[in-house]
Amino acid sequence: MNTHIETTRNQTTRDLLDQRADDDRPGLLFEGRIWTWAEVVAECKVRAHLMLSMHEEGQLFHVGVMLENDPEYIFAIGGAAYAGATVVGINLTRRGEELARDIAYTDCEILITSSELKSYFNGVEPGVKRSKTLLIESPEYAAELQKYRNAPRPESAAAGDPNTILLLLFTSGSTGDPKAVICTTGRLYRTAEFRHMGLGSNDVSYNSMPLFHGNGIFACWANPLYTGGAFALARKFSASRFVPDLMRYKVTYFNYVGRSLSYILAQPEKAGETQTNLEACFGTEASDFDISEFHRRFGVWPTENYGASEGGLNLRRTPETPKGSMGLPPEGMDAAVVNPETMVQCPPAILSDSGRILNAEEAIGELVNLTGASLFEGYYKNPEAVAERIRGTAFLTGDLGYRDEEGFFYFAGRTSDKLRVDSENFSAAPVERVLSRYPGVTLAAVYPVPDARTGDQVMATLQVQDPDDFDPAAFAAFLETQPDLGTKWAPRFLSIVTDVPVTATQKINKPSLRKEAWLVNETVYHRPGREIVFERLDVRAMENLEELFEENGRSHLLPLQPAGTTVKETV
Repeated sequence: MNTHIETTRNQTTRDLLDQRADDDRPGLLFEGRIWTWAEVVAECKVRAHLMLSMHEEGQLFHVGVMLENDPEYIFAIGGAAYAGATVVGINLTRRGEELARDIAYTDCEILITSSELKSYFNGVEPGVKRSKTLLIESPEYAAELQKYRNAPRPESAAAGDPNTILLLLFTSGSTGDPKAVICTTGRLYRTAEFRHMGLGSNDVSYNSMPLFHGNGIFACWANPLYTGGAFALARKFSASRFVPDLMRYKVTYFNYVGRSLSYILAQPEKAGETQTNLEACFGTEASDFDISEFHRRFGVWPTENYGASEGGLNLRRTPETPKGSMGLPPEGMDAAVVNPETMVQCPPAILSDSGRILNAEEAIGELVNLTGASLFEGYYKNPEAVAERIRGTAFLTGDLGYRDEEGFFYFAGRTSDKLRVDSENFSAAPVERVLSRYPGVTLAAVYPVPDARTGDQVMATLQVQDPDDFDPAAFAAFLETQPDLGTKWAPRFLSIVTDVPVTATQKINKPSLRKEAWLVNETVYHRPGREIVFERLDVRAMENLEELFEENGRSHLLPLQPAGTTVKETV
């Protein structure tokens, strides 16, 4: 339970909204409509009164928001900030029982959604009373809001306490079942106060990333909320609408996650790309190629960083950052790479002239902030997951990395991306960097699949424009010439696709890839021998593989055939 303490110094999200309450500059831009900041704040207060009227004493004041990016989402967050409530961002990639589970797990008392999105439950009861389910397009919802149009500023002791939980935001699910990250109203205030990217009141910040993920809120909305700049909101990410939106809203800054830049760059070049007001952009996980190509086409260098959704560690690139590196931590942050079993720091990576890590087994460890435990506000109702992230004062990210001798950090994959092939341990990211060099490959995802005898084998999914044009012999010849390809790194299985599955935040969905393994309805090759020679994985090869698993008592590790998929009979 929170001990609610009214404060006199600005330190909550309600304080940020109060500062904008009389601001007549544009605050929210959406599909042809403009709200001033004063109008945004007024709408937030109306939602707060509605939430307070529906809240029952003794219930957790949790408001599930199950919407695409919509002004109602912003009004709900602001409403919760005034009411002392918690907004639960419902992940729209979930369906049926999983969706209902997320809502029940986070104890949602109220649900804000739409008639269209209710179909996502697939007939499963959402677990929220119908009287507390609000459909934003309904006349009943509009009538309820109208009751509070002239109401005074809501009063709530919890709203003035910086430790009140404002948001529960599910992790992307790119490494397993999503967890609900706790974010207090004070944390959002501190993020806004930081003045991300040096943006000011004249900037227009554009967000198309889903608001149920922290990137859209922390890396985009928080800054204009503090400075009074404008916030332009897209209903969802669209590569084809990106340039028109930049022009329409006179955008100076945007944020992105995962593969968003690559989708934008896959669009035909337009003359308008050189005529925008764009001055800066910020995100994570873009490739070096995409960063350079975006600069060539738009004249702006993307600013990349590494940031845990949980808030425990940040790394930032600077002009001195070597190619492929995530950069350095901000001053005062004790970032390190450690052996998670012993918490002993790993030695620096020894790199060959070609960039291959010569001491990968000892140099690659988990990325941590040695004094970051206090920055992590926890996962909701998941003490086991919290325990995995905390060792005394240290915060463990669950991601792998290494440092070079100059101290720069490099990403080496998720802890779930570790592979053990023929007793050699390595991680996926260095292998992905090698495979991504092959001409025509726009993305490479590497992950472990079970070996028929012991340990793992390497599987890679390569995204190309036309799988029928992929030449396995040419790819094998390419691998033979790569000086930094480890002796165990050559893929045993290759899936050639036009589009790699991603989460809602454009991160590669590796749990899905690992689950299906080689049983995908795509072009799949395998390497039957020690030599780097690829053959089509046909029915006969599949039968031989299954016999090997059976002989070694490992048939329980075989992937299950997804419904509707087939294995091609012949080459």
